[in-house]
Amino acid sequence: MGCTAEISDVLRPVKLLAVQGNMFILMSYLVYVALFGAAVVFFLWLRDARIFFRTALPGYRKAAYRGVLYGALALLGVAVTVFSLELLGLGLILAALYLQGRETRERVWTGEGTLDRVLGKAPLNSPGTKGA
Repeated sequence: MGCTAEISDVLRPVKLLAVQGNMFILMSYLVYVALFGAAVVFFLWLRDARIFFRTALPGYRKAAYRGVLYGALALLGVAVTVFSLELLGLGLILAALYLQGRETRERVWTGEGTLDRVLGKAPLNSPGTKGA
């Protein structure tokens, strides 16, 4: 009466995640894609927050606040992906990335390099004008 399935019964490429008694949990490679997408969403949110704290620009403030919601949407996408609805979960993560990229932000950089832009090294504002 228990779950007795063989790994060869599964049609798509999967990886054995854990074995508990006579049950095993299968995990698709798309779960790794979903985890990477969620990590990117959180990285972009933290980058927007860092730029806001360094410059106090209102566009980055709005993007940092909304990044929390987009991060939650990405986590929901990871949870849905883990529970075997891979395409729906990846769609939620892509929606979070799309919505995060649609935010309007001010121009911060003029001649900085790529690494400075990726890490969010924005020029500091005058002392006393920083903040949330």
